Amino acid sequence: MNGMILLAGIILVLWLGRSILIPLLVAAFLWYLINAVADYMRLLFPFKTPTNRHERIFGYIFDWISRIGALASICGVILLFVTQVKPMFTELSSALPGIQHKLIALGNYLTDSIGLKFDANMIPNITKIATNIGSSAANIATSIGMIFIYMIFMFIEQSTFNKKFDAMIPNKRRAKKIRFIIDSIDHNMKKYLFIKTIISAITGLASFAWLQMIGLEFAGVWAFIVFVTSYIPTIGAIVACMLPILYSFTVAPGWELPLLTAGGLISLQILFGNIIEPKFTGQSLNLSTLAILINLVFWGMLWGVAGMFFSVPLLVGIYIAAAQFDSTRWLAVLLSANGKIPDKREE
Repeated sequence: MNGMILLAGIILVLWLGRSILIPLLVAAFLWYLINAVADYMRLLFPFKTPTNRHERIFGYIFDWISRIGALASICGVILLFVTQVKPMFTELSSALPGIQHKLIALGNYLTDSIGLKFDANMIPNITKIATNIGSSAANIATSIGMIFIYMIFMFIEQSTFNKKFDAMIPNKRRAKKIRFIIDSIDHNMKKYLFIKTIISAITGLASFAWLQMIGLEFAGVWAFIVFVTSYIPTIGAIVACMLPILYSFTVAPGWELPLLTAGGLISLQILFGNIIEPKFTGQSLNLSTLAILINLVFWGMLWGVAGMFFSVPLLVGIYIAAAQFDSTRWLAVLLSANGKIPDKREE
C-alpha cells in the first residue's frame, strides 16, 4: 500500500513539475549528447591513457575542442531550423485546414467509387497533430534560455561529480556498486544517443533528398519531422511517413507522387531503423517492444511529445538500475526482450 502511495506521489510530482523538469531534461539530453560526441571523438586521440603531464593537458584540451565542436553542430542545426525550416512550418500551418478538407473529400471519393466505408472521424486530424507538436516545440523554445543556463552549469559542475559522489557515499563497497550502475547507464545512454542521433540525421537528410527529387512541397519540413520523430519508437516512424504521404494525396493529381512518397519514406525507415541501426546498437539495450510501447504511452500521457521523445533513455536508466537490486530484478526481467538481464554487481 505504501508503495502505491509513493508511486502515485512520484507521478503527481512529475506531472505538476513538468514545466521545470522538461527543460532540465532537454538540457541533460544536450549535455549528454555533447559528451557522447566528445567521447567518440576521443577515440581518435592517440594516447589512450595519458602517462605524463603534457599528454594529460593535451587530452584535456582535446576533450574541450570535441565538446565545443559538438555544441557548434547542435547550434548549426538550430540555426538551420530557424532560418530554413521554420518559415516552411509557418506556410504549411496556414494550409492545414485546406489539406484536412481535401483529405475528407478524398475519403468521400473512395467511399463512392470503391465502396469502402469512410467516416470523417477515421481520417487523422493533421491540424490537431501539427498543433500538438508545435505546442510542445514552442514550450521548449520559450525555455531555451533556461535550457542553456542548465547546460552551462552542468559543464561547470561536471569536473566535481566524482568528488561529490565519493563524499556522499563513504562506504567503499557500496560506492563501487552504485558507481557500476551509473557507469552502465552512462555507457548505454551515450551509445544510444550518439548512434540514434547520427542515424536520425542521415535518415532526415536522405528523406529530404528523396522528397526534393520527386518534387513534394515542404521537403524541409517533412525531413525535420523525420529527424525528430526518429527518437520516438514505433509511433515516430508511423507519423514521419504518414504526414507527407497524406499531404501528397491532397496535392497530386494522380497516384504517382503518393506512391513515390510512400515507397521512398517507408524504404528509408526500414533500411535505417530496422536494418542499419540494430547492426550498430546490437542487443545492448535488450528491451521488450511491449515495454517500450507501454513506456511510450505513459510518458506521452504525462509530458506529451517531449515525454515520448525521452521515453527510451528513461526506460534504459530504470532497466539497468532495476537489474542491480534483488528486490527489483523481476522488473528488469519484465522489461527485457528475452529475460536476460545485466549481471548484478555484488557489494
